[in-house]
Amino acid sequence: MQLMRDLAVTPPRRTRKSDETRSRILEAALELFRERGFEATTMRDIARACEIALGATYYHFASKEAIVLAFYELAKEEMSEPLEEVAQGSRDLKQGLRAVLDIKFAYFAPNRKFLGALFPHAADPQDPLSPFSEQNRPIRLADQECFRQLLASTKTVVPADLAPFLPDVLWLYQMALILIWIYDRSTGQRRTQTILSKSLPVVVKFIELSRLPLAKPVRGMLVELLEAVLR
Repeated sequence: MQLMRDLAVTPPRRTRKSDETRSRILEAALELFRERGFEATTMRDIARACEIALGATYYHFASKEAIVLAFYELAKEEMSEPLEEVAQGSRDLKQGLRAVLDIKFAYFAPNRKFLGALFPHAADPQDPLSPFSEQNRPIRLADQECFRQLLASTKTVVPADLAPFLPDVLWLYQMALILIWIYDRSTGQRRTQTILSKSLPVVVKFIELSRLPLAKPVRGMLVELLEAVLR
């Protein structure tokens, strides 16, 4: 009886062929999203590009949104090792933050146009494609943990009241830069690189100055604001 109960709640394992089909669908969908845009692409278009039945496409992905969430998860997995190396091996905070952002820009570069088409979904936390959504919480937490590890490895001294919020702040800084980068029409996105180069020292200097006694009153107001916004 216990075995029957275990079988009832344990999902079937995916086979190698099933994983290969799932990967084909994901690759074809991303290519279509790049070429036609997210809204203009249909599940039928994706099935046709893969040369598989529409029903089989829906078997692996219930919707286009599910495909995008799978892309986010794949990105998290494929960037985890280089990001962990940076987070645990950096000794300089500014260089470490720059390395993290360079990894993100390099990884997402082939999908910059596609990501731009998704950003109308970003503002609504109830939208599953939003980086603020509950569906994307594991990815968001992984990014924040990367920043937490980076702060620890660089031995950056952060006041105790600000420390719990700083990974969230750095994540929001990252998302703002990615948004600027997505819509940057300058050659090679040089405008984004300029903004990054000029803003990064400001961010790092703010973190360094936040521990000074003279900064305590302003830091207290900032912590109250962060509590209201992030918690």
